Amino acid sequence: MKRSEINTVIGQAAAFFKTNGWTLPPEARWDVTDFGLQDLNRYGLVLINLAEEIEYCEKLMYARKNMTTPAHCHAKKKEDIIARAGTLIVQLWKGKPSNDNTQSFTVNICGKPTQVVSGEKVTLNAGERVTLVPGIYHEFWPETDECIIGEVSTANDDLNDNFFINPDVGRFPGIEEDEPALIKLLSDK
Repeated sequence: MKRSEINTVIGQAAAFFKTNGWTLPPEARWDVTDFGLQDLNRYGLVLINLAEEIEYCEKLMYARKNMTTPAHCHAKKKEDIIARAGTLIVQLWKGKPSNDNTQSFTVNICGKPTQVVSGEKVTLNAGERVTLVPGIYHEFWPETDECIIGEVSTANDDLNDNFFINPDVGRFPGIEEDEPALIKLLSDK
């Protein structure tokens, strides 16, 4: 991923956060990823860690329409994915995604137990959330042109607790330095 792409999407995210009334913390910890797939417009996410504690984590995320966070699960982390602005589609699976996986299972949507079938897409409008327990595979993307996504979770471990279906996915991408960085990312040394 090029640094120029990172700088552009950070500018877009910052403007959308501001437009929607989100004041970022001083020295916000930014992260931008294309998941190592070299196509930020198709696979990408901008993240800001708002709280990183031993017991819990909070993130604010930004994505444009068609930017997908690829299917993955966590072995330890329980999380709420929250549509903060815009509309978010979250696809869910009990177990690894496949065409023959049609298991039914229960997730909490806005705090209410809801029956879903593996592969089902749940639409979250601004203010709505889905609670994901360890082992539930999920993939998400904005339905609207832009989306602010919240995450509140138990402790976060991006290096050891993200299990992506696509073996080519890398959580932290390599960066081609084609212009100076506007903001230091979590992955920058």
